[in-house]
Amino acid sequence: MPVLAGLLTLATLGSTAFAAPSFSLPQAAAYFSSILCAPNAALAATRRVLDDAMDEDAVPAAQPIDEDDPEAGFWTVGPTEEEMLPQSEAQSASSGASSVPDGPIPDGMAPLLESHYEQGAGAGYVSSGAATVRNSTDLPDSEVAAEMMQTLPFQVELNSAEPQVLIMHTHTTETYELEEKNWCDPAFSARSTDLSVNMAAVGAEMAAQLNAAGVNTLHDTTLHDYPSYNGSYAKSNATVRSYLERYPSIKVVLDVHRDAIQRDDGTRVKPVADIGGMKAAQVMIICGADVDGNLPNFKQNLRFASRWQDKMESMFPGLTRPVLFDYRYYNQDLTTGSLLIEMGGHANTLEEAKYSGRLVGQALAALFAEG
Repeated sequence: MPVLAGLLTLATLGSTAFAAPSFSLPQAAAYFSSILCAPNAALAATRRVLDDAMDEDAVPAAQPIDEDDPEAGFWTVGPTEEEMLPQSEAQSASSGASSVPDGPIPDGMAPLLESHYEQGAGAGYVSSGAATVRNSTDLPDSEVAAEMMQTLPFQVELNSAEPQVLIMHTHTTETYELEEKNWCDPAFSARSTDLSVNMAAVGAEMAAQLNAAGVNTLHDTTLHDYPSYNGSYAKSNATVRSYLERYPSIKVVLDVHRDAIQRDDGTRVKPVADIGGMKAAQVMIICGADVDGNLPNFKQNLRFASRWQDKMESMFPGLTRPVLFDYRYYNQDLTTGSLLIEMGGHANTLEEAKYSGRLVGQALAALFAEG
């Protein structure tokens, strides 16, 4: 019975146990002999080997969640249009969106519509100065409001020789439409490894504005989601940790993505705002809330999110959608200035997203200048 119990216990370790460092043939023989003779000791030794391997070699577990599960909170294809607040009455009267430019939609193609999303009001929406935060947590709105718009939890040093901000992309290959039209190809995955047209191009616009304003900013363009999408957040976690170890001066880590707003019939919707007579892709900050201690400093990130959004909306009215404050993770435990920002969606054009990158960077530089 002890042997059987030991073997059954070993089986529960599953594939993880055999992910331990490789054994030579003699080592394997000795190991399995030890299972038969002293199963408890052998299993204890296995656990120590696995623990040592995890400590020395493995990426720290970002969160025990399957990134391929749309309900897990890792995907940035949400929130869906239904989850977002309603549009204005004028827009709703015209089905909430308009086709631009007009023209026939080629056979086999899907409609591409544009829409502008307003700030929220009422229960569940908390004012952040010129904008709002959508409180999707169980925390009372009053508790969320008490934390917002306070002093930033970090101090960015202007004109420093040491990096202050890191811009990176967990889903670097996310991309956009490359021309303005009123239709889209349903087969277009809106992903590309070309750094000139994917999220790296948008991050570069943000970084350029910050560096021009004296905020020493690094931009990482690692393709964390290629060739495998699964595991992207574990890989970006390792990248960010590496930067923080090398440059402890970094205060802010921005994970720059794009959204994907799509209706059941395949219609893709792009969120837009008219800023200075030009179309800009509307942006949305996502700030995670703590679950069982996974984000112990989440309220400090929330301060940053509310202050940044207020600055963006004050400088460029209409640019932002409400901050999504929800039980997300996105590696936001790594600094007290860790946020994810969605730069438009897969129906926006690349130029609209790059324009927003410039605006977002200018607003962030202005916020840091205030302190």
